[in-house]
Amino acid sequence: MLLTPEIITIEILDIIFVVFATITFIIALNVVFFWDKNAYTQKQYKLQLQSYLGATIIKFIFYLKIPLFLFFIYTLDSIASFLPGAMCGAGVVNATEYGTPLLFLKLLNIYLFGYWIVLHKEDMQSKAQKYIRLKFIVYLVAYFLLLSEIYLEFEMFSSLDISEVVDCCGAIFSTTDHSYLAELLSIKTPIMLGFFYGTFLLMFIAFFLRNRYLFSLGNLFFIIISLLSLIAFFGTYIYELPTHHCPFCILQKEYYYIGYVLYTFLYLGTFYGFIIGFIEFEDLKEKNFMKISLTCNTIYLFIVSYFPIVYYVKNGVWL
Repeated sequence: MLLTPEIITIEILDIIFVVFATITFIIALNVVFFWDKNAYTQKQYKLQLQSYLGATIIKFIFYLKIPLFLFFIYTLDSIASFLPGAMCGAGVVNATEYGTPLLFLKLLNIYLFGYWIVLHKEDMQSKAQKYIRLKFIVYLVAYFLLLSEIYLEFEMFSSLDISEVVDCCGAIFSTTDHSYLAELLSIKTPIMLGFFYGTFLLMFIAFFLRNRYLFSLGNLFFIIISLLSLIAFFGTYIYELPTHHCPFCILQKEYYYIGYVLYTFLYLGTFYGFIIGFIEFEDLKEKNFMKISLTCNTIYLFIVSYFPIVYYVKNGVWL
């Protein structure tokens, strides 16, 4: 097992998360099966106090797990130098069979954890606590996904072999390879950009129509097409190299850590846009969430669009 200060930090935090998350899992089961808002018994009063304790622990875990995703990505980049052939985090992810599933699970979890935090906040602001059972049901699902993530994380770090040569990002994201990823990267640029800007236009229309379900669906498509277009098209202009499609290298200092900015705005934009389809907010709050979503997604769109436009202005040609 490769041990670095970053990996040790992650593993220690994972152990702490497992202990407290398991304690809260027991509380969540009691709330889900025995909660009765109309009861005024001693058992119900005790259960209510336990629910406050459990929710506080869950909030603590999820508030840490979301920003820790960026620390995990930073860790992948930091340990790439230990693996022969790896130039960035992409090589580390591809070095074991656990890397890719772990990355996708982490992406799913940061949206789920964020959803729980917002759901909990809405529940606490409601006098009737109308979401109390739902938020603990969501937590029961999140608990198993959290354990799965921690398990895959441990297995990935344990499986890293510093004596084994791994593929670099150039080989992983090659358009000449016969893989599903290569097929996606081979989509014609006008089609890819049409989907990208078209999906943004769909969200823009849904915003003015105040259609929260259409807006939420648009954000779901936007995060998928944004990541694909970043890898297939926009990233090449950040690198100014038509064969470089890696979504990890833009996190490095050579590119002024622009990747952290892009991914943060993309997450915030799609998250706030996505959850309004699953939680019924007051009109004012719903409109504010839509504004936050559209603003963050617009900033993301302007940043990625800036690079090909500036490249063309400077050189007079496209890559």
